[in-house]
Amino acid sequence: MKLIHLSDLHLGKRVHEVSMLEEQSHILRQILTVIDDEKPDAVLIAGDVYDKSVPSVEAVGLFDDFLVQLSKRGLTVLVISGNHDSAERLSFGGRLMKGSGIHIAQAYHGTTEPVTLSDAYGSVHFYLLPFVKPAHVRSCFPDMAIESYTDAVRAAVGQMQIDASARNVLVTHQFVTGAVRTESEELSVGGSDNVDASVFEVFDYVALGHLHAPQRCKEERIRYCGTPLKYSFSEAKDQKSVTIVTLEEKGALSVRTVPLVPKHDMRELRGTYEELTKKSFYEHTPYQEDYLHITLTDEDDIPEALGRLRAVYHRLMKLDYDNRRTRSSAQITDAEGVERKTPLALFEELYEKQNGQPVSAEQAAWLEKAILQIWDEG
Repeated sequence: MKLIHLSDLHLGKRVHEVSMLEEQSHILRQILTVIDDEKPDAVLIAGDVYDKSVPSVEAVGLFDDFLVQLSKRGLTVLVISGNHDSAERLSFGGRLMKGSGIHIAQAYHGTTEPVTLSDAYGSVHFYLLPFVKPAHVRSCFPDMAIESYTDAVRAAVGQMQIDASARNVLVTHQFVTGAVRTESEELSVGGSDNVDASVFEVFDYVALGHLHAPQRCKEERIRYCGTPLKYSFSEAKDQKSVTIVTLEEKGALSVRTVPLVPKHDMRELRGTYEELTKKSFYEHTPYQEDYLHITLTDEDDIPEALGRLRAVYHRLMKLDYDNRRTRSSAQITDAEGVERKTPLALFEELYEKQNGQPVSAEQAAWLEKAILQIWDEG
């Protein structure tokens, strides 16, 4: 059985206030071309379909068209919500769509009924588990001790009544311990959202969403496919792709990727203003039309540098300087660097600046407990 594994479309996303809808429309058409070439039995979409829980009309229209195109091809499509989605909004009309082969997971209520497909080797059972927090699962099983994300996912998997002798696939959206994040993902307090890979022992393949870089988690059968587009400059050197999974007899699995080519790439350039504005440097390259982060190394600020550079590099998103002045005053640090810090670390920095002394161990322990509770229940 051949599967296409997708996730983290983030439809409607804006990067540095630039809408990605045109790029997303282009890449979805390219994914449809890959699907036509590969002729899979099913398409798995592992969460973060949208970038916001209340997506724009344009984003909803784009996903609606994508589902229609998949349905026209007679494919089984399995979709879950991620932490950016509203499970209730995403699954609206889901029961009606089943007749068209589109299966959208409802918000988690304590049960997960499999979708079963068959091939020459027998049945494959697909379990759709949307993004869950400990509070979600604890409300379904108040008598169980569910404190961590690992506890929550283990409890949810434990309720699935899985036949271990059959082939089983899980589609879910969580952060598995040891996986590598990028700057465009939401961070949690001190890695509190980690899920241990041991909870997935019973599955032949785990189609993960949440992280933006394609990667395996200890084993090939536990995998993130990554985003189809680059959504931060930390991903500038990544090769985005579609993940192709083939299941044969029990225990036989192969995974490969098909590269995706964006309409406009995302790159980082560095140099002096004079170097970067020479025709001999840019006129025979794709730089002029790519999304760019430029770091100028001039010691003096260039007057109206952003506007002047955009006359050459039409999709310049971000401009900063790296020179003696910025290094001494740490001005090179920007919002993307801040995003890598936990809420506790950011609060501790603010407290120390305002009060002239660090947070005490007792205060830090109280703060971490409070932040965890807010994060868990939010």
